[in-house]
Amino acid sequence: MLEYSRFKYLIIVVVVLLSALYALPNIYPQDPSVQVTANRGYQVDEALEKRVEALLEKAGVTPLSVEIEDEGELLIRLEDVQDQTRVSDLLGEEIGDNYVVALNLASTVPPWLDAIGAKRMLMGLDLQGGVHFLMQVDRKAALDKRFDAYAEDVRVLLRDNRVTYESVERRGEGAIVARLAPGADVDKALGLVTRDMPTLRTDVEGNSIVIRIPDSEIQKMVTDAVEQNIGTLRNRINELGVAEPIIQRQGSERVVVQLPGVQDTAQAKRILGATATLEYRGVVEGDPYEALRTGNVPPNARIYYRKEIGPDGKPIPILLNKRVIATGDQLVTARSGYDPRSGTPQVSVTLNGIGGQRMFDFTSENVGKPMAVVYVERVPEVSIGPDGEEIRTTRTSEQVISVATIQGVFGKEFQTTGLDSPKEAADLALLLRAGALAAPMDFVEQRVVGPSLGKENVERGMTAVLYSFGFALVFFLVYYRMFGLITCAALLLNLLMVVAVMSFLGATLTLPGLAGIALTVGMSVDANVLINERIREELRAGVPPKAAIAAGYDKASGTIADANLTAILAGVALFAFGTGPVKGFAVSMIAGIITSMYTAVSVSRGIATLIYGNRRKLKSVAI
Repeated sequence: MLEYSRFKYLIIVVVVLLSALYALPNIYPQDPSVQVTANRGYQVDEALEKRVEALLEKAGVTPLSVEIEDEGELLIRLEDVQDQTRVSDLLGEEIGDNYVVALNLASTVPPWLDAIGAKRMLMGLDLQGGVHFLMQVDRKAALDKRFDAYAEDVRVLLRDNRVTYESVERRGEGAIVARLAPGADVDKALGLVTRDMPTLRTDVEGNSIVIRIPDSEIQKMVTDAVEQNIGTLRNRINELGVAEPIIQRQGSERVVVQLPGVQDTAQAKRILGATATLEYRGVVEGDPYEALRTGNVPPNARIYYRKEIGPDGKPIPILLNKRVIATGDQLVTARSGYDPRSGTPQVSVTLNGIGGQRMFDFTSENVGKPMAVVYVERVPEVSIGPDGEEIRTTRTSEQVISVATIQGVFGKEFQTTGLDSPKEAADLALLLRAGALAAPMDFVEQRVVGPSLGKENVERGMTAVLYSFGFALVFFLVYYRMFGLITCAALLLNLLMVVAVMSFLGATLTLPGLAGIALTVGMSVDANVLINERIREELRAGVPPKAAIAAGYDKASGTIADANLTAILAGVALFAFGTGPVKGFAVSMIAGIITSMYTAVSVSRGIATLIYGNRRKLKSVAI
């Protein structure tokens, strides 16, 4: 008979309420905003807030609000996109050297919805837009880094084979000169370099070995740097949790990055463009103030500065060894946390075999001596030239964040402390985990992009989905009458559930995704047609109305499940092997099929039972 348990009704009520709750954030608009975050050494405080308010008042811009967020970021909400662009340009000129100024779409979802994890569904670049970056690899920095590595390899090679040398230095654009000590075996040194570096050209000039890098090798260095950076950018974007990013090479030295639906563009810009890493160096004995005053720096040392401020109001200098013990390039994993002794933020570091061995060798020989941790960051700068054109430069910021005495021997695993905040520790751990950029990258262009397929095509996509629903609803109302009304209710709940599921999962809706939703509407229609026609067949066979309704649902359910499961498998294959828009289509299709199976079979049956099941005698059914 036509029965439906109260427990199943309870499930339907819970599903409807949860779907409405998690779909609700999508009705709240987003405010065009500008977000300001501090570079290392600066902070977002009330003084900055008042300065920004004064700049806006002077420019004649009235913001919706200017407030400091919990994450230590200043958020300026504005009326429209035009004001957003004006404010971004204004603040970039006034405070851009010390702060990251980025475009943002600020959420207006109430905090209580955020607290339960209810968020807006992200839209792809073809529907909502997102942030677009054009980044360029610094060719000179890429080559400098690789040449320095070659020079260090030559030093290690000669030292390990007991060939004494006076210096190993770069000469010009593509040569390294190893000056041997008097009496050293030049032929032995030449043979070692030729054996271990067969792609390089070597010559002998007196007591020196000149190593030249061919042009083909230089070009390969640049190409490898770009390819490695693309891989690193993908890792960093994965850490950010951005769905369906576009990362592609443009020309020989540029990379295009598009992040659809990103709200926190300041975080994206900071993580993508950052070249922050750590260097571990030994401390050289000597008076850094005297070396700074006279210019007589020990030959194996460089002057660095600690983040602490001295009595004279300036950073405290310190002498560190030129030779790096280990760097972030040799890292296996990094996790942020807190130092159990001091309670301050720390990053737990695990090095690879080479880095761990170097650290072990150094600590074995220097127990009781200090070792410094240097935080290296490349900061982009923009200035206006005499002709009004933008001049993009960069400066490298090197700051000693920690100096600690080596208490014992350690190798691959240790902790780095001395960080300013848990957020800085988390960001540094993220950068180290994602991998260091092979070469620094500069932001050549940044903008918020509109729908890439054009406003007209987006409207057509939305219209197609609405019309697919409209046609289905009208057809069912006319053709199946009361059961058409039941089907319409199930279809509308299906749409609500799809939006809720995709919002909860953080999926990105693209134009192909809209096509996937339209497809699931059609598949849901198929399921309801099967049920309704099965009920009609039972009625024609003379089965009583209640029994016909029950039999229609029972007999059609197996067919519906088989058809939808095969479609889900196809969607899983598209998601597993597809990229970009194909994945967007697969996600919306899988979500739509799963929800349509539930609404077409369970929800519509519950409604039908509610309407017809309580009647003692049912003479006919409007179908």
